[in-house]
Amino acid sequence: MSIEFLVTSLIIVASPGTGVLYTLAAGLTRGSRASMIAAIGCTLGIVPHMAAAIMGLAALLHTSALAFQTLKYLGVAYLIYMAWNALRERGALRVDSEVDAKSATQVIVSAS
Repeated sequence: MSIEFLVTSLIIVASPGTGVLYTLAAGLTRGSRASMIAAIGCTLGIVPHMAAAIMGLAALLHTSALAFQTLKYLGVAYLIYMAWNALRERGALRVDSEVDAKSATQVIVSAS
């Protein structure tokens, strides 16, 4: 391993991701309990990736070009869907002074 690889890995690992930002936002707007629940939700979001790795999905995708292409096009379709929803959104970004109460389930679902 080169020093460049190690420095780059350190920067990537040390920088906060979307899960950290969501957990902080939940904590700042709804309190420490919501922050802990958001952290659990973000952790649960990793479970499908772990399950895929455990089941050897990477090896299957490496050996099957058709499976890889199918998964790739499903990802493209999902990205287009998200872009379409973002473009359809009307209105400016605003910060509400009143925050609606959310149940623990709603916080976990929006985190993962």
